Amino acid sequence: MKPTRTTRGLVALVLMVVGLGACATLGERERPLYQRLGGREGIALVVGDFVANMAGDARVNARFKDMKGPQIERLKSHLADQICDATGGPCAYLGQDMRTTHQGMGVSETEWTATVENLVKALDKRGVPAKEQSELLALLGPMKGDIVGR
Repeated sequence: MKPTRTTRGLVALVLMVVGLGACATLGERERPLYQRLGGREGIALVVGDFVANMAGDARVNARFKDMKGPQIERLKSHLADQICDATGGPCAYLGQDMRTTHQGMGVSETEWTATVENLVKALDKRGVPAKEQSELLALLGPMKGDIVGR
């Protein structure tokens, strides 16, 4: 039997429906971490809380005591850009690399731990789920070697 235009159209329709069904069973692609953190606004809120946490933490606040308003805002901007860039957002971190930035500072293991704890505290305050927190810490954790002991 020779296929007619109607049977070819029906076959094409069946293949399309089967194909769409197969795509639906694969599930939706997960949004980038940047979006799951709330985009620029969500990241900026976390960074603001993080910097406030650092300023209030006796383990690390001596490093920030002499910073003036514009310097603090620049720090926040760099941190937000760095997180945005690392999490798949549209930002570009244009600051110095971590090794250069922390050279000669002698950041201790205790200060690193305090920094991580202060970031987690900020993420908790903003309701960031544990999965996203873990993903962010996994992205930032490798910087430790360029920061601690320099």
